[in-house]
Amino acid sequence: MDKNQYIVVFEIGSSKIVGAVAEKSPAGMVSVSHLVEERLSNCVRYGCVQNVENVKAAINRILKNIEDQVGGNIKYVYVGVSGRSLHSEVSEVNRGLDAAKPISAEIISGIIRDASRNPIKNYETIAVVPRTYVVDKNVTADPVGVVGSSIKIKANLIVAKPAIKQNLMRVFSFGIDVKDYIVTPLAVGENVLTDSERLGCMLVDLGAETTTVSIYKDGSLAYLATLPLGGRNITRDISNGLSVLEDTAERVKKNINNPLESNVDDIVIEGVNSSEAANFIAARNREIIANIKNQLNLAGMTADDIRTIVLIGGGAQLKGLEKKLEENTKLSVRMGHYPQSLNILNHSFNRPEYIETFCLLAKAAAEILPGETCIIRRNYDDGFQVSSTRPVQPEPEREKRPPVEEPKKKKKLGWWEKIRTKAGEMLTEDDADDDQ
Repeated sequence: MDKNQYIVVFEIGSSKIVGAVAEKSPAGMVSVSHLVEERLSNCVRYGCVQNVENVKAAINRILKNIEDQVGGNIKYVYVGVSGRSLHSEVSEVNRGLDAAKPISAEIISGIIRDASRNPIKNYETIAVVPRTYVVDKNVTADPVGVVGSSIKIKANLIVAKPAIKQNLMRVFSFGIDVKDYIVTPLAVGENVLTDSERLGCMLVDLGAETTTVSIYKDGSLAYLATLPLGGRNITRDISNGLSVLEDTAERVKKNINNPLESNVDDIVIEGVNSSEAANFIAARNREIIANIKNQLNLAGMTADDIRTIVLIGGGAQLKGLEKKLEENTKLSVRMGHYPQSLNILNHSFNRPEYIETFCLLAKAAAEILPGETCIIRRNYDDGFQVSSTRPVQPEPEREKRPPVEEPKKKKKLGWWEKIRTKAGEMLTEDDADDDQ
C-alpha cells in the first residue's frame, strides 16, 4: 500500500496555468514529481480570471494529464491566490485578559479572527498575518503562555477584490474540491527568504502583467502591494513601437545581451534592430524600478530599513535587471531560488519561472494533515478500480432496434404443389392486367 501523501497545487497566472504534484513521504520528505502547464492568452488579466470557461477547460486538461501520469484520481487541490488588487491593510485588536491565567492559543486564534472581521470597503479578506503582539505594553514574539491583563495585536489583512476568489471558485466548480486557497506571495516569503532576510528585506515577484512587492521587517510581513506592471509591458512596447508580432517581440527581448546598457550590441534579431528594441526595454524598465522603489515610501520606510532585495518571477529573468536594480536602489540584490525543503525529481522543470508553484507545494505540504492525500491511487492488486470525486457523464443510450426475424426455410414442393402454385401465379397476372 502506498503510504506517501500526494499534494496537488494550481497556480493561475496571466501567461500560464500550472498544475504540479509533490509526494510527501512518511518521514516528511517532499519531492516534486510532476508538473504540467498550459499557456493561455488574455484569459487571465493581471492575475484575475476573465474567461472562466476557457480557464476551466485548460485546468481539466491539466488534471487529466496529471491523473494519467500518476495513475490515480485527483480528490482535491490547493490553489494559489494572487492578482492586481491583492495588498495589505493594517488592523489592530485590543482585548482585556484574565491576569490570573496565561494566554492560550485559543485566545490568540479568536483575536486573529476578530482582526479579520474589520471590513475593508469593496475588498475581501483572504488571510490575516500577525505583525506584533503587545501584552501589558511589552512587545513579545509569541504571547502563548504569557500572563497579562491586556493584549494588542497588530496584523496585516491580506485583501483583494472579491472577483479574484469568486472567479477561482467558478473555475473549480466541476467536481474538484479546493482544500485551501493559499496567498501566493505569503507562500513565497515563507519558503524563499531566510530568517535573517525577514529582519529587513524586500521580496519582488516580477510576473507577466503584475509585480508583487512584499516588505519584511523584524521577522514578519510589514507591507504587501501588487503593481499592474510586468514583463509583458516591455514586450508590448516593442511590439507596438516596432510593429512586430508580440511573439517576435518576446524573443527579441530575451535575445539581446545587454538591453539595459547604453552600449547595447547593434545587431538584427528576426528583422528587428536590437538597439531600437533596447530603447523600449530600458524606458519601461526604469518605470518598473521607480515603482518598486516607491513602495518603501508607501510603507513608511526608507532604504535603511531593509538590507536586501530578493528578485523572482518570469519577468525577473531580463538580462541585466539584477544589476540595474542594485544601481538604482543602492541595495544588495539576489535572485531567489526554489525552496530547499523540496526535492525536484525532474530537472526539466527546475526553472525560475516555477518558483511560485514550488512554494505553493511547500506550503501545502506543511498544511496537509496526516493521512490526507489529494490523489487516490488506482489499485491494481484487486483488479482495476477507480475512485473519483468528479461526476462521470453517462454514455448516451443506443437506439433500440426491433429484432430482425430470420427468414423461414422454404419447404420443398412436390409435383402437384408445383402445378397449383404455377396456376395461382397465372391467375394473379390476369387480375393485374384487369386493373390497368
